[in-house]
Order: sequence, then C-alpha cells, then structure tokens
Amino acid sequence: MATNETTIWGIHGGKTGDADSLFLKHNRIGLGWTKMGDLSKPKGNRDSFKTAVASVYPDKTPMQIANNAGQLFRFVHELKVGDLIVYPSQRDKQVHIGRVEGAYIYDSAKEPGYPHQRPVKWLKSLPRTRFSLGALQEVGSAMSFFQVRNYADEYRAALEGKVEAQPVIAGKDDTVAPIAAEIEQTTRDFIVKELARELKGHPFAEFVAHLLGAMGYRTRVSPPGPDGGVDIVAHKDELGFEPPIIKAQIKSGEGNVGEPEVSALFGKVASSEFGLFVTLGGFTNQAKNFAKSKSNLRLVDGDELVELLLAHYDQLDSRYKGLIPLKRVYVPEPLEESEG
Repeated sequence: MATNETTIWGIHGGKTGDADSLFLKHNRIGLGWTKMGDLSKPKGNRDSFKTAVASVYPDKTPMQIANNAGQLFRFVHELKVGDLIVYPSQRDKQVHIGRVEGAYIYDSAKEPGYPHQRPVKWLKSLPRTRFSLGALQEVGSAMSFFQVRNYADEYRAALEGKVEAQPVIAGKDDTVAPIAAEIEQTTRDFIVKELARELKGHPFAEFVAHLLGAMGYRTRVSPPGPDGGVDIVAHKDELGFEPPIIKAQIKSGEGNVGEPEVSALFGKVASSEFGLFVTLGGFTNQAKNFAKSKSNLRLVDGDELVELLLAHYDQLDSRYKGLIPLKRVYVPEPLEESEG
C-alpha cells in the first residue's frame, strides 16, 4: 500500500507515560482496560464489544461504554498490519512514528497495565517542536487510541523526511476536545517551539539569564564564541563575591544532553559553587545519574524551563512577552478519567 494511502492512528501510553517501556523497548503498542480480559473472545462487531464493556464496567454511562468499546474494537479489528502509528511520548518528549507489524496479542506479562497489544516497528522519532501545533493537538486527543485524520499528511511528510510545520488550519482543530490537559500541553508546545525557533545559541543564553534575573539573581553572560564551558555566572549580591555563585551552561538544542557535557560543566565548578545545566531538550539517563550524585549540580530540561517561565512570566520584560504572548485563562479541571 502506498504511504499516502496508509491509515494513520494515534495512541497514548498513559497520563505519565506508564507504557513507554512497553512501546519503545518491547516494540509493542498497548491499551489498558485490564478487566476486559482477552479481546479475541468477543465476536468481531461493535455491539459485542459494547456488551462486554457494559458487563465489566457496569457504572459507566452509555456514552462511556460506546467510547471505550469503540477504541477497543478498532484496536483489535480495524487497526491493520502495515498501518502507521503515532505515539507522542510523555517521557522523552519525542513523537515516534511506527508501522504495525502483527495482529492483536493478549499479554499481561510484559506490562500488566496494558495487556491488549500489537507488535510495532518504529521508523522515526522526532522532537515535538518539528510539528505544527495543529498536528500536536490532534495526537493530544482525549482518547487513548484514535485515527489521525486532519494532520495525517503532516505525519506522512515527517516520515519521508519533510518536517516543515504546517500552519493551523481554521476549523480543523474544532474536532479536538478542549480539555484542560490538552490546553496545557498545547501551551507548553507553543513556548518550546517559539524558544527553539527564535532564540538559538547565544540569544537563548541571554533569555535564561533574564529569567534568572526575574528569579532574583544578578547575572553575567559570556560573550558569543568560546565560553570555556560556562555561559552564565549568577549570584545574589551586586558584585558577585558572596555565595551562592552559580555557573551555568546553556544549550538551545532539542536533543538530549549526555553525561560528558554535564561532567565538563561540573569540572568548572568549585566545591563552594553550584553548577546549573539548562537545555531546551532533555538529558540522557547517564547525565541524570551523574547529577544525582552531586549535591551542587542541577539539571533543568525543557519541561522545567517552561515551568519556571510560567511561574515568573509577569516579571519578564516586554521583549520576551512579545516573543511568547500568553494570557491567563481558567479551564475546567477533570476530576476523574475513565480507564483506558
């Protein structure tokens, strides 16, 4: 089947990426609904799945039963070998695109919380910043398993190496459920995309220094060019003599920073000083483990940087507020989410 005719599906691995290991290490996608048992037993039609869901989850409303049964039925019977799957990982913040390699499997051994599984071969992994906000919103669906329709062409283009973000198309995002978690993730994606696009290299170090200033620190930024492994020196007193003295390394890249780079920064930090590594991307496990063993070393990844930006947004100057225009809003907070 030609790539442009292949059906594309989206799947989530739990609110906090619980199934990430199953998906990426064991090369299987999976769904929850653990009480359902082997889904190859109900007859292959939607009504049989609705009856099975209603019997196992008697407290669900008719709408919830139809929703849950529909996802399970499509996963078992409509998802075909050769179809493409898009998985936006909560753990590594990458969008993984793969191809379904086999039929439905019921296996509660590898990951008990996700026993309904399909084999998959991962073809490409890209940072979330490579995609338009509309494409990210669509795979941020409130459902665990769903078909990607509106921005399917953008994911096909990404698989072919063409990852120019498309503008959000008016009307397309109306199909995306406006729930609080999705709005929050869309805002985070917007912030990271703008920082990555507008503040590469030295301007990103200047932004981090400004953010530190909003947090109450005085900063000195190294000039562009070789910096000896330290981009920013931060301190509380006016002259920079009194502790704590913070030496910071700043990376505007979207990938993961490894242990060698973190170790190199720590080598510039005296025992009475603190090291701070800030990246728009993430850190490898080796880098995280290295930092855990050092009481005066702190790692800040893209997620935490966004948290700091939001916490101190009111203190930013107009230049950065213009770059990242945000408005405070109130949204409904879901109290409970159905299994799956």
